[in-house]
Amino acid sequence: MKTIYQLAKDAMNVEIKRYLDLLNLSNGLEKIREEYLSEPDTAKLFAAGIGAEWLENESNFAKQLIAERQRKSAVPFDVEQAVTVGVYNQIRPYAATLFDRAEKLTKSFTTFDANTLHKTPVLLPVFQNLLTLSKAQLKKKIGAVSDTGFSKPSAERLAVLLKSTIKPKQISKSQILQRLEITMEGIVRDLVGRILFEEVVANALSSQGVEYKRENEYSSLAGVVYDFRADFVIPEPSNPIAFIEVRKSSSRHASLYAKDKMFSAINWKGHHKRLIGVIIVEGDWTQATLRVMAKVFDYVVPLNKCTELAKILKSALAGDETVLKWLIELSIQPSEKFAQKNEII
Repeated sequence: MKTIYQLAKDAMNVEIKRYLDLLNLSNGLEKIREEYLSEPDTAKLFAAGIGAEWLENESNFAKQLIAERQRKSAVPFDVEQAVTVGVYNQIRPYAATLFDRAEKLTKSFTTFDANTLHKTPVLLPVFQNLLTLSKAQLKKKIGAVSDTGFSKPSAERLAVLLKSTIKPKQISKSQILQRLEITMEGIVRDLVGRILFEEVVANALSSQGVEYKRENEYSSLAGVVYDFRADFVIPEPSNPIAFIEVRKSSSRHASLYAKDKMFSAINWKGHHKRLIGVIIVEGDWTQATLRVMAKVFDYVVPLNKCTELAKILKSALAGDETVLKWLIELSIQPSEKFAQKNEII
């Protein structure tokens, strides 16, 4: 059996491909046609993205969705909502399957065998929610455990804890699934941050023939203070033309995230004198924060403008120097006295 995370990741990749296929067919969702929405899962994705209710048995539903999109054309298409609806449709029934499996193996939660627990780590989220413990609390009680595997001693401690804590007659499947919903939401948020937005950017760059390296494809991008990696470097880190950072934020965390990303930009642009800095934003960034970031980054672009950005970066690769907007002169040098002291030593 797969873990919830593994299943969610597989589903996320499927839904991202579905979204990108629709994006490419419809010229960035600008020219949606009924035939593009003929497949039910694609129609569900599009309906979620525009905030429309899914009516499975409704005739001419594709036509209604297109009309709804036109009616609310000023409302941005919600990429996260569009893609994750299909993910949740996969993992919610699976969570119920895990509960049923755990119930069967433990004889309705009356018998907890350490060897069985050790062989079925995938069921750990069910047991964790039966105990109403966070990961940190569970780790403190029985040691490091994961739904991908844990040691036999940990399994023995888990069995003892379950036996001493669980009261079978008080277990409600609906309540456990409701608690598991929080676990699933955390998993989906993590996958959105790790996979979704960067895949959209990668697709836009590839569609324009822009060469790039992703964070996991190179060691580091040199900076003034220290070397580390951007989400994308164009075309490669030894002779970079541009870097791209992709970040979702909420209005509550916008200032903190902006400071972190601006430091990264100053660090890299200060070392590479003609480096184009790009941040692609999603979520509820404040206007004040976006204006501040625009004083450091050459381009502050929403996710739905990735294709237009890719065209600009393609021009830069072809030698268009007008694409660069900001030069940052920054270096770190030893003071005169410090240099003299080192010479003496």
